Amino acid sequence: MNPTNRTVVVTGIGATTPLGGDSASTWEGLIAGRSGIRALEGERFEELPVRIAAPAAVDPGEVLPRPQARKLDRSAQFALIAAREAWADAGFAAPAGEDGSIRPDRLGAVIASGIGGVTTLLDQYDVLKEKGVRRVSPHTVPMLMPNGPSANVGLEVNAQAGVHTPVSACASGAEAIGYAIEMIRSGRADIVVAGGTEAAIHPLPIAAFANMMAMSKNNDEPGRASRPYDKARDGFVLGEGAGVVVLESAEHAAARGARVYCEALGQGLSADSHHIAQPEPTGRGIAAAVQNLLDNTGLKPSEVVHLNAHATSTPQGDIAELKALRKVLGDDLDHVAISATKSMTGHLLGGAGGIETVATVLALHHRQAPPTVNVDDMDDEVEADVVRGGPRALPEGTIAAINNSFGFGGHNVVLAFRSV
Repeated sequence: MNPTNRTVVVTGIGATTPLGGDSASTWEGLIAGRSGIRALEGERFEELPVRIAAPAAVDPGEVLPRPQARKLDRSAQFALIAAREAWADAGFAAPAGEDGSIRPDRLGAVIASGIGGVTTLLDQYDVLKEKGVRRVSPHTVPMLMPNGPSANVGLEVNAQAGVHTPVSACASGAEAIGYAIEMIRSGRADIVVAGGTEAAIHPLPIAAFANMMAMSKNNDEPGRASRPYDKARDGFVLGEGAGVVVLESAEHAAARGARVYCEALGQGLSADSHHIAQPEPTGRGIAAAVQNLLDNTGLKPSEVVHLNAHATSTPQGDIAELKALRKVLGDDLDHVAISATKSMTGHLLGGAGGIETVATVLALHHRQAPPTVNVDDMDDEVEADVVRGGPRALPEGTIAAINNSFGFGGHNVVLAFRSV
C-alpha cells in the first residue's frame, strides 16, 4: 500500500473535563445533558465582569503525585492524565520500547494548547514581584512553554518519531489530531498520541476575553450561560481540561489485535484572512475547510450523519458556521444531527478540539448524538437539525461524523471520522 494512503484508526481515548475525570464520566455527562459550568469562588474573581467558568471536575492534583504535579503547568497535568487514559485504553501497559509491540521511532505525540502555561507565567510573575527573584521556580520555563504538554506526553510514552505542538488558538487541538493523522498516512509513524489541552481559568484571561465582549456575563445562572443557537446567547464560557486519542495505522492495529473505535478519515484546513478575532460573517473560510475535507478524504455529504459543531454560543460565530455547512453540504445538512457540546463543557480553547474529538468518536461508537442544552428560543437563522431534549440515536450501517474547530486568527480545521 502507498504510505500516503494508509488507513488511520482510533484505538484509544482519554479525557479530563468539566464533566468528569475520564472519558467515561465525560460521556455520561454529555449524554445526560449535564452542565459543568459554575460560579467562580475566591477573592481574585470578585471584581471581574465574568465570574463563571467550567473548571475540571477532578483536580489534577488529586490524580498526579505531588512531586510530579509541582513541575508541570496545569495544562500539562491535564494532558498527561488524558494521555495516560488513552494509552491504557489502547491496550498498552508500558512506554514504547518496554512494550515489545511498539517501536519508539514509530511512535509520535502531537498535543496542542492555544495559550500554553499561562497560569504558570502569571503566578510566577506574582512570586517575582512579591517574594523576589530567588523564589521563582527553576521549573518555570519548561512549565510555561506551549510545547510543555506535548513534550511531557512524549516523554511519558517514549515517542521518538516526532513530538509536535500546533498553536492555532481554538483550532489547536483539532489541528494536532489532523497533523497526527497525516504523520501516520505519510508513513512517518505507526502510532501517534494526539489531542489538545488548556488551563486558563485565571483573572487576566477572563478579564481580557470579557473586555472583548466575547464571554457570557450570565453570572446568575452559570449552568444556563452557554447557549449555542439560542436567541439570548451572549458569548462563550471558559472551560479547562484535555482530550486525547491514540491514532494508529489500521495495519498496525490489526497486527496486535487492537480494539478499534472508528476510522480517522482526515482533515480539511483553511484560513479566513478576515480579522484577528472576528469570524468571517459569510462562513467563506469554514466552507473552504469543509470542501477541502471532502476533497481530501473522498467523503460524500450524504455519508455525514453527525456534527460536533464549534458553536461557542457567540451571536456571529454560531450562524456563520451553519451557513458555511449549508453552502457545501446543501440539502444533505438536513439529515445531520448537530450537537454543540460546549453548551455543557464550556469552551476549552486549544483543548476544545481534543475533547470534542473524543465526543465525536464516542458518538459514532455508541451511535448516539449528545444533546445541545439551553436552547430555549432557537435563533430564526438556524436552518439545521440541532439535537435537543436528550440524546439522538444515529443510524446503523457505515456512517460518518465531522468535528469543527475554528480559532482567533481565522484558523479553520474540520476533522472527519467514519464508523467501523
